[in-house]
Amino acid sequence: MTIVIILSLLFLILFLGIPISFGLGVLGLGLMLAGDISPMMVPQTFYSVADNFILLSVPMFLMMSNILLKAGVGEDLFNFAQSWVGNFPGGLAIATIISCSIFAAMSGSSVATAATISTVAFPAMIKRGYHRNFTLGILAAGGTLGILIPPSIPMIVYAFVVEESVLTMFLAGIGPGIMLALLFIIFSIFYVMFFNREVTGVKSTWEEKIHHTKKGLPILLMAFVMLGGIYAGIYTPTEAGGIGFLVSLIYVVAKKRIDFVGFIEAGLETMKTTVTIFLIIAGAKIFGKAISLYRIPQDLSTLIVSNINEQSLFVFVVCVTLLVLGLIMETLSLILIMMPIFAVSIAAMNIDLIWFGIIFTLMIECALITPPVGLNIYVLQAIGKAKMIEIAKGVVPFVIIMLFAVFLVYLFPAIALYIPFKL
Repeated sequence: MTIVIILSLLFLILFLGIPISFGLGVLGLGLMLAGDISPMMVPQTFYSVADNFILLSVPMFLMMSNILLKAGVGEDLFNFAQSWVGNFPGGLAIATIISCSIFAAMSGSSVATAATISTVAFPAMIKRGYHRNFTLGILAAGGTLGILIPPSIPMIVYAFVVEESVLTMFLAGIGPGIMLALLFIIFSIFYVMFFNREVTGVKSTWEEKIHHTKKGLPILLMAFVMLGGIYAGIYTPTEAGGIGFLVSLIYVVAKKRIDFVGFIEAGLETMKTTVTIFLIIAGAKIFGKAISLYRIPQDLSTLIVSNINEQSLFVFVVCVTLLVLGLIMETLSLILIMMPIFAVSIAAMNIDLIWFGIIFTLMIECALITPPVGLNIYVLQAIGKAKMIEIAKGVVPFVIIMLFAVFLVYLFPAIALYIPFKL
């Protein structure tokens, strides 16, 4: 009965539109007081979140992505990719996915990736005759690569929650990230060849290719310096965030791509987003501790394990749950609320937390492009001045592709686990 009441209160908070951070925190505090548990756990939780070394990387990656966004590097990336693949069937769509993949490998943010690339790619694709729904869909979906291709802020938070290595999570995300990008590209080529034949290609001379490559090369080098150092063990993911921020700042200042006002705006955006993320984490941890003291995760786990004794069925139930909850909850909330509930069952079934983390990340990617709370949808609404229904229609095939990617990772765990454990 207690479980039903708490879950009902949680969903009431979500449907009332109360900020998730405050809703979770207040609900957790209320549960503690009702159970005669010391509320001193609340300030201790806030301090533990603020004082965590792993989470220090979050504002660093956000600051880097905001600086690059203000500097307009999305145009350089898109022009670079388009110059080489623009004349292929679905060339601009391919260029969009490539650009999103590269920027995702630097920023760690899905929303920043969607916002940066969309401002350039959307008008270019519409001008060349791409269907509006398809264009909106691929830009929204391309942004989701920001939470799968490392460095990924949700992966950092996941590793923090389950107490696994951030580096291992990053390495595990490479294979699925590349696979998903390739699936998007294959679908785009197929769609243009059979359903959008009026598209015109973009031919580039060798001079244009060289010019755009020179402009895009520094961005590629930044990604290489940051990620190469992580994978080589030269510095930690947290240190990489600081290095990425410093290198990006030096680049945009040297190229005079950002002024003092732009830098301040980037800093303010980073501050707002960081505070929001940290408050959500703190609120979720308070709620998580409260429900743990009420033994709710343990009871739910016992219920799951007693009724579901097959790993495949458990993963299926988790995926369906995340797909449904993703309609009303954003990515971080899904991680922070659901993982404490799933954790005991995962341990009981001896499920690899890294492999499960990739499946979890792929599923919450769907939450970014499914209404009504898909953040990437709102980015595209603003940039493309589009209706919700237009974007919803456009993202349907890409959601199906994501679910297919989940199926492949389930069938072939090596897609996720080969790089971190075999190479």
